[in-house]
Amino acid sequence: MTAVLPHPEIRTVAPSARPLPVSSLRAAGRLGLLALATTLGGHAWAQDASALSGRLTPVGAERAANKDGSIPAWAPEKQDTGWTWGKPRLSGWKHKGDKPLYSIDAGNVDKHADKLSPGQIATIKQVKGYRMDVYPTRRSCGVPDFVADNTRKNVGFAKLADNGWALQDGWVPGVLFPMPANGTEAMWNMAMRYRGVATEFKNGASLVSPRPGSSEWIKYVYDQTIFLPWAEKGSRKLSETGKNRSHTAFSYISPTALAGQAGVISDFLDQAGTEAFYYFPGQRRVRRLPSYAYDAPQVGFENQYAIDEVQVFQGALDRFDWKLAGKKELLVPYNAFGAFEFDGDMKEIVQPDAINAKNRRYELHRVWVIEATVKQGVRHLAPKRTFYLDEDSWNAVLAEDYDAQGKLWKVREGYLIPVFETGTCDVVAFSQHNLVDNRYLFDFHAAGTGTDVRWFTEASGPRMKSSYYTSESLRAVSER
Repeated sequence: MTAVLPHPEIRTVAPSARPLPVSSLRAAGRLGLLALATTLGGHAWAQDASALSGRLTPVGAERAANKDGSIPAWAPEKQDTGWTWGKPRLSGWKHKGDKPLYSIDAGNVDKHADKLSPGQIATIKQVKGYRMDVYPTRRSCGVPDFVADNTRKNVGFAKLADNGWALQDGWVPGVLFPMPANGTEAMWNMAMRYRGVATEFKNGASLVSPRPGSSEWIKYVYDQTIFLPWAEKGSRKLSETGKNRSHTAFSYISPTALAGQAGVISDFLDQAGTEAFYYFPGQRRVRRLPSYAYDAPQVGFENQYAIDEVQVFQGALDRFDWKLAGKKELLVPYNAFGAFEFDGDMKEIVQPDAINAKNRRYELHRVWVIEATVKQGVRHLAPKRTFYLDEDSWNAVLAEDYDAQGKLWKVREGYLIPVFETGTCDVVAFSQHNLVDNRYLFDFHAAGTGTDVRWFTEASGPRMKSSYYTSESLRAVSER
């Protein structure tokens, strides 16, 4: 198999057990990227919670501006201006009047290559008419006080299990490892970011572009709820909240062939795979899906959509070695309210080759770079992957998958927005370009659907109880 080399500007830092010795960082070598030690002002960190109120933000990002000021210093500020649910989200944002600084397309991409990932460069060069509009950098992401308090308590307390990938304990809701020592800790920060207790998608739309030479889109309309049983406001130990990381319930509205089909999926803090049940109305029965995880294809998407590609990445961490490669300043999707333009025209937003450039916004931000390599003895269709996590929110804003021959295969981007309901930023809407098949998908958005995504900070209703996510419950609600 051809080796996949990291981006030439990425300097890697070998993973180590926590805490990471200062000497290890100092001995890491010359820098082409913003590496771990110098990216924090030239000093390697110790595991000291006081840093989170000094040189670091409450979630572990660099508080200071970058060298030329193109990334401003972080400062907490109220982002919305009297917004209420049902109004366009952009209308309530403080910086809604921003104009693009410049645009990047195939004609000038090489000029800006140092601020782009390999996948972004490939997408711009391959996808006809693809353009990135770059806006002023707005560090919109903060956290509520209880999340900041729990994050401080996690320094020196949160821990992984002895197997190296499962999560054993931590204070929630909060960032578990604000000063991560390895890629596994960073990925858990992403997976356990505070996003309220539940997210609801009414009339959500999954779309996959046509095969080359065809005009037939795949489009599914659904209702879906994602419930996080550990994320109630306050402070509690994760070990006291149960074994589940998340629960998902969905039901299809259209097309007719799928209407009435429904499912529930649970995943875990310390267990590989998922527990998934699916209801088939034609048979009036519920079946267990024993292998509905990792790179298993989602039903009905012509092998364009795997289970763990949801919202850039979702799933257990056990099949990969996760390497914390350092930090880099990249142009990434940020304050991308165009993906939530629920009152827009879907045909105008979702164009044949890509989402309309007007509905994508890019800003310069610092991101953690995580390199994933499949472990010996297990398999995955994408044995090499790279993830880019926003330092201010721990959201995955970019990802790249490489195939078994080491060729760039899929490029995902997550459309981060400040969520006024939760006081944090979140990525739910995302797109994925399959560079081999020349197709793309767009999911968990609100663009052109007529209904906005909704975040909840208090549990209410049957879908916000763990008891809902069982085969018996699915059968009962589906057969009504």
